[in-house]
Parts: sequence; C-alpha cells; structure tokens
Amino acid sequence: MRSYLRTLIVVALAFALVAAVLYNVDLRGVLRQIVHAQPAWLALALATMLVNLAIRSWRWQYLLEPLGRPSFLNAFRATAVGFAASAILPARAGEVIRPYFLSRHERVSATGAFATVILERVLDTLAVLVLLALYVFFLRGDVGPDHTVAFETVKVAAGTAAVGAVGVLGVLFALAGDPARLARAMSRLERVLPSALAGMLARVAEKFAQGLAVVRDPGRLCVSLLLSIPLWLSIAAGIWGVSVAFRLAVPFAGSFLLMALLVVGVATPTPGAVGGFHYLFKFGATTFFGASDDAAVGAAIVLHLFTLLPSLFLGLAFAAHEGVNLSGMKQLADRQESGTV
Repeated sequence: MRSYLRTLIVVALAFALVAAVLYNVDLRGVLRQIVHAQPAWLALALATMLVNLAIRSWRWQYLLEPLGRPSFLNAFRATAVGFAASAILPARAGEVIRPYFLSRHERVSATGAFATVILERVLDTLAVLVLLALYVFFLRGDVGPDHTVAFETVKVAAGTAAVGAVGVLGVLFALAGDPARLARAMSRLERVLPSALAGMLARVAEKFAQGLAVVRDPGRLCVSLLLSIPLWLSIAAGIWGVSVAFRLAVPFAGSFLLMALLVVGVATPTPGAVGGFHYLFKFGATTFFGASDDAAVGAAIVLHLFTLLPSLFLGLAFAAHEGVNLSGMKQLADRQESGTV
C-alpha cells in the first residue's frame, strides 16, 4: 500500500511539472526549434555526456582505492548501470544499485562503496557551487532590474547549499575518523533492540565509515574535489552546446547557472527527473537569458535526452550481460532500501 501511494504521488508530481513546463508553449513551435537546431553543436553536446560519464567513473575508482582498488572498467560499468536505473526508476534508485553491482565484480563492500557515493554527492555539490560562485560574483553581466530578485534568490540558495555541503562533509569526516567507535556506538542499540539486529546495524555502520576512508586523507580528498571540477565543466559544456544549438544567448559561464538549477531539477523524485529538469531549464533560460518559451522547452527536451540516453543504453547493455533486467533492478533497489542486501 505504501509503495502504491508513493507511485501515485510521483506520477502526480511528474504530471504537474510537465504541465508547468508546457504552460504557454506552442508544441509545433517547440518541434520547429528542435528540427532547426544546429547539428554540429548537438554532436559536441552529446560527446560531452560520454566524457563526463568516463570522468565520473575515474573519480569513483579513485575514491574506492582505499577499499580495494577496483578496475576502471568495472567502475565504469557499475556507474552506467546505476545511472540507467536512476533514469528509469524513481527516487534515484541507481545510487543504491551502483555499489551492489560493483561488489559483484570487485572485492569491495557494497556498504562501503555506498558511502563513497554519498561522498560523491557532497563533492558534486561543492564543485557546482564553486562554478556558480565564479559566475555569480565575477563573470555575469547585467541581469536587469526585472531579474534582480530571482538572481538574489539564487545567490542565497547557493550560499545555504554551500553551508550545508560543508556541514555534511564535516559529519562524514567525523564518522570516518574512527569506524570502530561508530560500530561501538551502534552496538549500544542492544539495550532496545534484539542483539542480532543491533549487531548487524553495528557491522553495517562500521563498513559505512570504512567506506569514507578517503575523507581521512586530506590530500586524497583534495584530489577528489579537483577531479570534480573537470567533471562538471564537461557537463557545463554539454549544456552550453545545446544552448548554442538552439541559438539561446547563453555564454559558456552562463551554463554554470543553468547547471546549478538543473542539479535541483534532477533531485526531483520522478523517473529520470522528468518535469523537474525541464521546468528549471526553462525557468533559467527564459528568466536570465531571455530565451523564448518554445526554444527553452525544445532545448530542455534535447538536453534531457542527451543526459539520459548514453548511460541508459550502456547501463542496460551491461546489466543485460549480467542477466539483470528492469524488473531485477527494481527488486534490487527495493531490497537495498529495506536493508536486506
């Protein structure tokens, strides 16, 4: 019943967001914009999607080195499978499938690998905020009086997110400092829980903290953050390439602002971030760069497809090779969510 209700909420949210995207939009005009987009720039944008998938896998391999030194190929395969699952299933299911898929091929704890996925999200947030701050404070032009309030709202939200990301990084640092201490603290749950369950939670907590081993090495953590910059620059290049293909007046640095908005849109708990991605791209392109509704929606649709399709095709192919289909992915996500894997 709970799963059914959650599905209804997700579907309703997706429909509401799609309706907001299509409000005041001429669908034939959107189609014309897509047909007349410049193919060379679209090809460049599509290529960047494969580049950022490779860089993301390389960074994850580096984060995982203290746990078992996995190969780049296995990290790439697991990353593609995880992103494919997130594109199809709601609630970012790929984030829990990716570590488990890697653990099938490498001597790496799935729980420890999941800890590095959380660390990745923190590093991603920090990298996006660095690029956003670079644009907001140094590279932006005049946004005009009509857009001042919206721009100031973005600045406040970015500052709040930065504080939150640094806070989370501090918590992860504290957890990583002494994995055994965390396990001992969790074992005290025996006072209120059955000893077998408390023991299992203690072991999971210790493996999770061990997965944050990179945080205990400041040098490795700094390298991981530096690797996040080219990753997000390649994503920004893809956004800019699509914008240029649709003749939107978005400078390269302006893609940093659109990218930050899209990070929020991707967090929408709908399959493949449908609706949230498109709405926030449309909002950013029309509000800050004067794009027409039709061009902004057309660009959002194409950019979303480019964001999903490479990892979707690769991920499904890798999963099929392992005998895992869509139903198997969903079962895997449900079992991971309930803690039975």
